[in-house]
Amino acid sequence: MQDLRGRSALVTGASGGLGGHLARGLAREGMNVVVSGRREDALAALAGELGELGVRASAVPADLSDLSRIEPLIERAEAALGPIDVLVNNAGVEMTSAFTSYTREELTSMVDVNLTAPLLLTHLVVPGMLSRELGHVVFVSSVAGKLGPAYSEPYAATKAALVGLTQSLRAEYLGAPIGFSVVCPGFIAGDGMYQRMVEDGFKSNRMMGETTTAKVTQKVIRAIRRDQGEVIESGAPVRPMLALGQLAPGLVERVAPRVGVTELFRRVAASRDRDA
Repeated sequence: MQDLRGRSALVTGASGGLGGHLARGLAREGMNVVVSGRREDALAALAGELGELGVRASAVPADLSDLSRIEPLIERAEAALGPIDVLVNNAGVEMTSAFTSYTREELTSMVDVNLTAPLLLTHLVVPGMLSRELGHVVFVSSVAGKLGPAYSEPYAATKAALVGLTQSLRAEYLGAPIGFSVVCPGFIAGDGMYQRMVEDGFKSNRMMGETTTAKVTQKVIRAIRRDQGEVIESGAPVRPMLALGQLAPGLVERVAPRVGVTELFRRVAASRDRDA
């Protein structure tokens, strides 16, 4: 979708972390934006900020752990700004824990927010996009969905599922006038999940690398414009390791712990009494 100006976008998970940066980036491209998330005060402030950029903006609060909120979210978003041309499935939750320390409710809640909600939201908007012959859906995944780290099983599983979902949608709608992208960031400095880890005293080493909200936002916009299927944005040389993982997965299993990711997440889990 080359021309974004005047089009309408819905960004989920916009009341904190990366979502607000994505909404601002789309607004700077001239898009009208509906922002959604759990924190009504943060959404209202963000919508006001976007309006100052000269676009129309609306806040529609929704807790996506409650799947009954999916259809009303789409209805309210379209009532506010018209048909959704771009859907950015950004909402996500993470928890660092030993696998056996997760509760059943924690596991199912992460699946609902990280996978089921974007699946249902996309299912609702695709028919309209097809009828208008215009639209793009972005799934914000993670490098963890390409190379699952320890102490992050449900997060890695749901993020990997978004990669597979994107591949299947692109295969089914190859040649159709709509597009699908999955963006896989590494550790994002400055805001969101990783920034909270840094503030708690846990920081990646140079081998793991860091990226920024600005770089990820730029990659998301480029993916929409160019209909890129998969985009990886990380401050570390992840691509060679991912390629090696396809050819020699056993070797990567032995090498990956030396990078320090396993120890980092083990320490985070231990700090929260979730390491056993």
